[in-house]
Amino acid sequence: MVLRIILIVCFAMAIERVVPAAVGNVLEVGEFVKFFDQGVGEKQRWCINDHCFMRGRDATWHLYGITHTEPFDPRYGSPFCHATASKLTQVPWIKNPFALITEPKSGEIHLWAPHVVLHEGTYYMYYCAGNLDPTKYRIHLATSRNLNKWTRYPENPLFTDGYAARDPFVLRVGEKWVMYYTATSEPAGGNHVVACKTSDDLIHWTGRTIVFTDPRVGTIGGPTESPFVVRRADFYYLFIGPRGGYVGTDVFRSKDPFKWSIEDKVAHIKSHAAEVVRDVDGKWYVSHAGLGQRGVYLAPLRWNDRLDDNNTSMPVP
Repeated sequence: MVLRIILIVCFAMAIERVVPAAVGNVLEVGEFVKFFDQGVGEKQRWCINDHCFMRGRDATWHLYGITHTEPFDPRYGSPFCHATASKLTQVPWIKNPFALITEPKSGEIHLWAPHVVLHEGTYYMYYCAGNLDPTKYRIHLATSRNLNKWTRYPENPLFTDGYAARDPFVLRVGEKWVMYYTATSEPAGGNHVVACKTSDDLIHWTGRTIVFTDPRVGTIGGPTESPFVVRRADFYYLFIGPRGGYVGTDVFRSKDPFKWSIEDKVAHIKSHAAEVVRDVDGKWYVSHAGLGQRGVYLAPLRWNDRLDDNNTSMPVP
C-alpha cells in the first residue's frame, strides 16, 4: 500500500514537471511513470511492445499489447496482454488473462500491435498476424461487445501487404475509416513507409496509399513503425518511430491526412511505440514500452499549438 501511494504521488509530481519536446515547442512531455509490468509475479522477465488503450462503457480502462518473455525469440507467437484499471493514472494496473493467443489454424504465426476502436456498440481489434511469407503479412480482426471476450472475424485476413506490414491504426476521416500501417514501398522491400487503406464498414478495405516515405531503405524493422494519428482542428499529427534510437518517436504535422513529409517534423519524444491517450478530465498523455523496457509507462503530454481541444479526433472519453 505504501509503495502504491508513493507511485501515485510520483505520477502527480510528473504531471507538473513537463518539459518541451525537441524540435520546436509544439509538444511538451513530462516524466514517464511505469504503471504496468507483465513480468510481476513471473519467474522470467516479460516485456510489452506495441499496445493500445480503450475505456469501456462501464468506465473501466483496458490495455492490450504484444507481450512475451525476454529475450525475444521471433520464432514463437506472442499473446496479447490485457490489463485493466478504474483510472488511467492508476498505479499499478491489474493483470488479466491474455486477451488473445496465437491461433495457427487461423493462419497466425504471431500476434502483433493491437488497435481497438468502438463503433455502434462493437469493439473492433485490428492486429498483425504475420505470415511465413513476409511480403504478404496478414492484418486480422477480432470483435467484442465487452472488451473481455474476443471473437475472430471468420473471413480473416482483411488484407495482406509487405514487407512485414503491421501496426494498424484506425481513424475516422470524413465519411471514411482510414487504416494506417507500416510497410515498405514495395512488398519485397524498399523505402520504409506509412501506408493506408480506407473502408466504409470497418471490414472491407480498399486501395493502398503511401502517406509518408522515409529515405531509409530496408525490409523489416524501420523508422515508420507504430503510426498513431491525432487530428487537432485542421492539423493531423503523425507519431512514428523508432527514430533517433530505439527509444525515440518523431511527430509530423500536416493538413492532409494522406500526406506527410520529412520536412513536416515538429517534435521528438523519448518514447518507443508511443500511443496518445486522453483522460476523462481532458488531460493528454503519451505512453512508452518496448523490448528491454520492463513495462508500460505514461507521461503527461501538453500541446502548445493553440488549437481548440474540443475540435479533435480524441475528444474527452
